[in-house]
This record gives sequence, C-alpha cells and structure tokens, in this order.
Amino acid sequence: MWGILVALISGALMSIQGVFNTEVTKQTSLWVSTGWVQLSAFAVCVLAWIFTGRDSIAALWQVENKYTLLGGVIGAFITITVIQSMGSLGPARAAMLIVISQLAVAYVIELFGLFGVEKVDFEWRRLLGMAIAIVGIVIFKWEK
Repeated sequence: MWGILVALISGALMSIQGVFNTEVTKQTSLWVSTGWVQLSAFAVCVLAWIFTGRDSIAALWQVENKYTLLGGVIGAFITITVIQSMGSLGPARAAMLIVISQLAVAYVIELFGLFGVEKVDFEWRRLLGMAIAIVGIVIFKWEK
C-alpha cells in the first residue's frame, strides 16, 4: 500500500513540476530553467543529508556498476524533455505519453533483465495493457 501511495504522489509531483518548469522556461530559457531545477534539487539533497545522518559520500566510489552513477545526468535530460513536451503538447498529453514510454521501457528492462533487474517472462496481457493505454491516449487526444 505504501508503494502505491508513494507512486501516486510521485506522478502528481512530476506533473506539477513539469508545469512549473515549463513556465520558468518561458520566462528564462531551457538551460537556465534546467540548471535551476538541478541546482535546487542538489540543495535539498545536501540539506536532507546534513539532517539525516550523513552517510559517507565516499561510498559513491564503491558503487559496483559505475554506469548507474549517470542517474543525475539522465535526470537533467528528463527535465529538458519534460519541459519541451509539456510546452508543445500541454501537461495532460505530455504526461500520458511520458507514462506510456516509462511503462514500455520498464517492461523491456524487466523482459531482458537489464541493469541487474530480475528478468520476467513475456506476458501477452501486459502488452495488451500497454496497447489499451495507447488507445486511451488516442481517444484523449481525439479532436472533434
């Protein structure tokens, strides 16, 4: 139950953040907005680190698969692409396409056991679920 609640909060926060970032970009630029997002997120993380125990930063260099340290770089590109998609498609359409893309890529990662994730068997019902979601986007986007 906790995981479901956190996931729902995450989705809501991502939509709100996308709208906020898009508005900041309209008034500044893509790079200023993206930089601010990453800088302010870094500040929050530093403050949380200070107040919650201060685990050793040196532990980062002991991470087994070094490519996983690229999450922050990917985060910058997520911010950029969310801003651009929301600016051109609007929040609802962009969010739907973003979620479909997340679902499809996550399923491929599970199917092939990529990045150390436990491999799962192919299931037609999951593919059908994605197809239904895509049909939902088409219906949602349908213009009279």
